[in-house]
Amino acid sequence: MSLHRHFLAATAAAVLLIAPTAHAAWPDKPVRLVVTFAAGGASDIVARVIAEPLAKALGQPIVVDNKPGAGGTIGGLDVVRSAPDGYTLMLSNSTPTSIGPFTVPKVPYDPVKQFTHVAMLGVAPVLIMANPKTGPATLKDLPKAAAAPGYNFGSGGPGSIGHIVGEMAKSAMKIEMTHIPYKGGAPMTTDLISGQIPVGIDVITAFVPMVKDGKIKALAVTTRTRSPLLPEVPTVVELGLPQLVAENYFGVSGPAGMPAEVTDKLSKALAAIVADPAIVKRFEELGITTVKMAPGEFGTFVAKQVSDWAPAIKAADIKP
Repeated sequence: MSLHRHFLAATAAAVLLIAPTAHAAWPDKPVRLVVTFAAGGASDIVARVIAEPLAKALGQPIVVDNKPGAGGTIGGLDVVRSAPDGYTLMLSNSTPTSIGPFTVPKVPYDPVKQFTHVAMLGVAPVLIMANPKTGPATLKDLPKAAAAPGYNFGSGGPGSIGHIVGEMAKSAMKIEMTHIPYKGGAPMTTDLISGQIPVGIDVITAFVPMVKDGKIKALAVTTRTRSPLLPEVPTVVELGLPQLVAENYFGVSGPAGMPAEVTDKLSKALAAIVADPAIVKRFEELGITTVKMAPGEFGTFVAKQVSDWAPAIKAADIKP
């Protein structure tokens, strides 16, 4: 074989070796799913519920990565700064997109423009709860209880939906309470059960078993109708506080600029997961109502959430 022909053959072989790598179908390695709260909270639970079926659908492991803090913006910023290749995603919710970015000294990112909002998973109410011994017996008893010096309430973190609902409750009920922020619902729960804090406010997801066991007293759900999980617990509307109606959403988002084929594949996989009767049942057990939205529709929803929450954040006058 001539030197020229040998060179061409070697080059062709090299191209054949490189081509599959250059055009490998997504995903060809593990996918990281960032959770903006500590392990054990609502977002973490949802992430771990979908991780296994999503890994099965995509043929690659889903690695749940907890990055709590700063109203969900530490995890959110991690995702925004990641390559938009589909290998870094976020378990998105109201905190890192609609609320948290606007409660820190400097808005760290645009929650609409700097993300690819891939798919909605579901919505869940917020639960206002108390320690059975140190907290108020009912929500109507909260103003009297909060008259005590140094009264406080806990949430899953600064800028979380629980934090905002707490500030809204303070304004609506004309009471004073100090906010105690935690790095997720799980550490807040520990202090609530032990009596370190008398009142806690967070998404209902993780708390139903504790309420049923008597470890926590549920005061109200922030929806217009009662939760089927806790049908004995009144709504804020029933208690004359319709301004406290609030729902947290769960979805999956990634950095802005993700390839359309990746977004489409991921969106279809997630739609199939939330349509699975086993997942629907598990979500119902967590107080989550499944919702399916295409990427464009989900992006519009997030933009509306940002707009809808703005007055409540401003009215709450949250100090970073």
